[in-house]
Amino acid sequence: MALADSGCAALDNREMRLSCFVNKALVNVGGDLAKMVPGRVSTEVDARLAYDTHGIIRKVHELLKLFNEVNVPPEKLLFKIPSTWQGIEASRLLESEGIQTHLTFVYSFAQAAAAAQAGTSVIQIFVGRLRDWARNHSGDPEVDAAIRRGEDPGLALATKAYNYIHKYGHKSKLMAAAVRNKQDLFSLLGVDYIIAPLKVLQSLKESVTAPDEKYSFVRRLSPQTAATYQFSEQDLIKWDQLSLASAMGPASVELLAAGIDGYVDQAKRVEELFGKIWPPPNV
Repeated sequence: MALADSGCAALDNREMRLSCFVNKALVNVGGDLAKMVPGRVSTEVDARLAYDTHGIIRKVHELLKLFNEVNVPPEKLLFKIPSTWQGIEASRLLESEGIQTHLTFVYSFAQAAAAAQAGTSVIQIFVGRLRDWARNHSGDPEVDAAIRRGEDPGLALATKAYNYIHKYGHKSKLMAAAVRNKQDLFSLLGVDYIIAPLKVLQSLKESVTAPDEKYSFVRRLSPQTAATYQFSEQDLIKWDQLSLASAMGPASVELLAAGIDGYVDQAKRVEELFGKIWPPPNV
């Protein structure tokens, strides 16, 4: 359907034409999903714009206009943006317009707190990826501190970010992703949103957990527990570009860059595919 769009096909510049087709395809899929699911649908903003605040905002406005054309209201939509400083700033400006954003690739408390201060609707932390990094690396102060406390760095970050959001009344919701097993799920019970792979949900379904087991159905995260969580003075600063850059350790720097590279690679692959199959026979 996207490739048959005459408005895109009329563009002379190949890059602009492919970008137009991809935008249409994203909106076609997002629009169908928005009509099927009760909640919100998240649409990825081109990760090549990760360090371009105004470019992100322009892209979101383009996508919103297309969603409007297929009768999907803004309240059904989230726009997924990498959590660079420029992405966080774009989120702040978009949220001030009433446009809901979803910041992804959050791997440090500084990113999560800056996103919460920006008023981001959804903040996504990849629990398992941080754990994987910690297995093979050291030298990140935040990760090393969690390990010294006997905690899993991914779960510790998700817990701290959730407590910060809820203790200080930010409107953000925390989404835990890259959970690897049912123990991760039990450790995060009460988190606002969670993305669990099918195999983890299946293992949950097949297991019987007695109340006295280590991992039982006890709510771990709640506004009540958040109220008692202790933060340092450094945690509670007003985050800006300089403080964010100085607080992001090697784990968050490397994992954010890797996440953006992966999204950019996928975007290029989609464009290459569209380039190969356009024009379709019936255009």
